Amino acid sequence: MEQEPPLVRDVFPELIDELATLLEEEGEHWLAICVRDVHLVGECGCRDDFCQSIRTADHPPGQPYGPGHRCVPLLPSSGDLILDVVDGRIVYIEILDRPPLRRRVQP
Repeated sequence: MEQEPPLVRDVFPELIDELATLLEEEGEHWLAICVRDVHLVGECGCRDDFCQSIRTADHPPGQPYGPGHRCVPLLPSSGDLILDVVDGRIVYIEILDRPPLRRRVQP
């Protein structure tokens, strides 16, 4: 049986708190709730030193998301946070030009 990827909130709780706050400020109430339950499926993998983006759903690299896709740019105090949302589901969190994310230390 395959184990489910960890929740982003368990790995990067400060990121999720910030995203929920910013989504509320943008009037994206449903996404502010949903962001607390996204999984960390993988890291971007581009190897750019300014990128810490994460995948929250499986998707073939280099392929468009297709119908139902929209970008949700947020206004953080530093860098860029942009969500890719498909049919109301957050599938990618773009994290650019920001201080390094701090992982929660697991007991």
